[in-house]
Amino acid sequence: MKLKTHSGAKKRIRITGSGKAMFQKSAKRHLLTNKSKKAKSRDKNGIIVSSAHKKRLKKLLPYA
Repeated sequence: MKLKTHSGAKKRIRITGSGKAMFQKSAKRHLLTNKSKKAKSRDKNGIIVSSAHKKRLKKLLPYA
């Protein structure tokens, strides 16, 4: 039987070329005039998912 991929996870997490999982931080879509330049530039390129969450991520994205 085929496993189903979690739709919410596949929209938010991407797999890098080396096999690591990345996601974007929140608070980068609107109300940016109130935020400092430092806050906006921090984590611009996304964050790599920690090794502690690999098992949970494998359940959500079984074919990634």
